[in-house]
Amino acid sequence: AVEVQWEIAADEGFRTILQSGKALATPQLGHSVHVEVNGLNPETWYWYRFHCGDATSRTGRTRTMPISTALPSQLRFAFASCQHYETGLYTAYEHMAKEPLDLVLHLGDYIYEYAGIDERVRKHAGKEIVSLEDYRTRYAQYRLDTHLQTMHSLCPWAVVWDDHEFDNNCAGDVSEEANVSRDDYLLRRANAYQAYYESMPLRRSALPTGPDMILYRTIDFGRLARFEMLDTRQYRTDQPNGDGLKPLEGDVLNPNATLLGQQQERWLMAELLRSRASWNVLAQQIMMARVDRDPAQEARFSMDQWAGYDVARKRLLSFLETRRVPNPVVLTGDIHSNWANDLKVDFDSEQSPVVAAEFVGTSISSGGNGTQSPKGQAEMLAQNPFVKFQNAERGYVSCTVTPKEWKSDYQVVEYVDKPGAPLINRASFVVEAGQRGLQKA
Repeated sequence: AVEVQWEIAADEGFRTILQSGKALATPQLGHSVHVEVNGLNPETWYWYRFHCGDATSRTGRTRTMPISTALPSQLRFAFASCQHYETGLYTAYEHMAKEPLDLVLHLGDYIYEYAGIDERVRKHAGKEIVSLEDYRTRYAQYRLDTHLQTMHSLCPWAVVWDDHEFDNNCAGDVSEEANVSRDDYLLRRANAYQAYYESMPLRRSALPTGPDMILYRTIDFGRLARFEMLDTRQYRTDQPNGDGLKPLEGDVLNPNATLLGQQQERWLMAELLRSRASWNVLAQQIMMARVDRDPAQEARFSMDQWAGYDVARKRLLSFLETRRVPNPVVLTGDIHSNWANDLKVDFDSEQSPVVAAEFVGTSISSGGNGTQSPKGQAEMLAQNPFVKFQNAERGYVSCTVTPKEWKSDYQVVEYVDKPGAPLINRASFVVEAGQRGLQKA
């Protein structure tokens, strides 16, 4: 066990140190520390650092949220996902660091579990990760990236996982590999969850118990925005019809299929009912719009997304509609492409009203260099008229939120196989408070 000193100050030069203390970094938690500081002022920027032996960490900056009754005039935040270390550089974070952000949301695939492959932009250390030491080493390698380090140091992050923090297309306690026993699978999940907790900015309340870890939670930015951070992996039933792209039939229509699990779904609905926020945000992993992913042939939909769990999808969107939840917005990662979608309970009916807006962000680097593909976009939008924008370049989404308007800017870079790609604002969309449909800015 190693003693670590921490300090939090009112200024970057630490001339006014407001609080300090000691924490014990234990080998049981990978020598990580999770310091929770009380008694700070609301809606205030602070600077922090750590000392251990003769070493001092780089300085980090964070901010507290407004008090629950306050209605701030503006919130600036960005959301990102899918940062495969091997397949591209983190140029998007280099540009994100230049924006005056209050918050970053990371919606999953912070690491990838695969073995290293030669002749890529960078190479994972070691084989496919399974043990606790494997997962710890993978996080350590990702954190060597200077752009990622800098972005973490500039503002608070709110994080949730998707599948690659553990294993591709994980679904509850079901592996996609038929030869893996449930016990071995859950042991690997326990390793993945512990390393995730050790490496990410999470409170002690998220400390895992074996293969179980409660990650869903509510984050309020005063009365301006309420973020419901959702976990669509740990509690879901297995992907229907063998996963992949399939028609909407068979187990897609199973009323007992779930993405959130009963407990998380009940919690979410209760949080939305008691919310006093102007904007109610579902920060989650997988696309909620029921998009036909193969417009040139028979209609086929992703069984890994909300489309594969049609009853659960309709139940949640019906709840947003019938309970008149104010200004619902869904934020999504996962699929390495940008989308802007109007969400409906019934996508087959043109008369079905728009219930919410969905902004889907592309990957930071996963998939390597992206593309615009105008012909493919035109076909996709024609087949799915509720889709207002689609793009497969790399980048992130920057959001500006006021009591009257939500604006999302799709920020992209054209390549990630070498440094220096400029930032391009490829599209912008707004949602006016009280109006459910997307509008191009």
